[in-house]
Amino acid sequence: MPQVFGLAAAGLVIGTYGTLIGAGGGFILVPLLLLLYPAESADTIATISLAVVFFNALSGTIAYARMRRVDYGSGVLFSAATVPGAIVGALTTSLIPRRPFDIIVGILLLGISIVLLAGGTGQAEEHHGRQSFARHLVESDGTVHLWSYNPFLGVGVSLLVGFVSSVLGVGGGFIHVPVMVNLLNFPVHVAAATSHFTLAVMTAVGSAVHAYEGTLKGTYARVLPLAVGVVIGAQLGARLARVIHGRWIIRALTLALVFVGLRLIIKAL
Repeated sequence: MPQVFGLAAAGLVIGTYGTLIGAGGGFILVPLLLLLYPAESADTIATISLAVVFFNALSGTIAYARMRRVDYGSGVLFSAATVPGAIVGALTTSLIPRRPFDIIVGILLLGISIVLLAGGTGQAEEHHGRQSFARHLVESDGTVHLWSYNPFLGVGVSLLVGFVSSVLGVGGGFIHVPVMVNLLNFPVHVAAATSHFTLAVMTAVGSAVHAYEGTLKGTYARVLPLAVGVVIGAQLGARLARVIHGRWIIRALTLALVFVGLRLIIKAL
């Protein structure tokens, strides 16, 4: 019973933080599970995380939808692109031994943090031309956003995100959000909300594959309390996003990536 409450509390924190930065929380949950369950296989860890991230992303998407921050046109496009990668990734996880899995996750987190630090919090130059996808979004509070991006670049990145997210169980928002902001010109808050929509679709597909493969069996005692926590936390995180500047969201994401990445690599070496 103490473990149930502990997992629910962890889910609350992960759901709040993951939704605030649009990353779904998997990049925090996977390292936490690796530390809590050193004897579990990489496949089991990724399966648990992916299922929990689905609940987090779904709850966060609902909250952001009320604020009208989700760009559904881009979200559907990106989601469709993540599906093939999510399926292949879910089928690949069982082939990765535990120690290399830890190191891969740690290096990936550090790599993304370096990209964030190098790219800053500014957006890329506006993309125009025949390959430009112009977007227009008005939030519930009347805030208007106008931007455009290369849809082919967005689809290519989403395909990669689908694979990496599913194979490692990390969700992928920590890759998608920086790319959407720095390369695809998305406003930070819209990127976080749209990333959550994409994550909900992608993790649903990845979790369905894991369920079909039978790897979800025996994990429900851990998935359910974590899921309850992230669902509540996602609503809180979306509310906090109303008052926190986008620059601080990116900085918070970078800080978390560096800390967790180093912790995993040091532990595995």
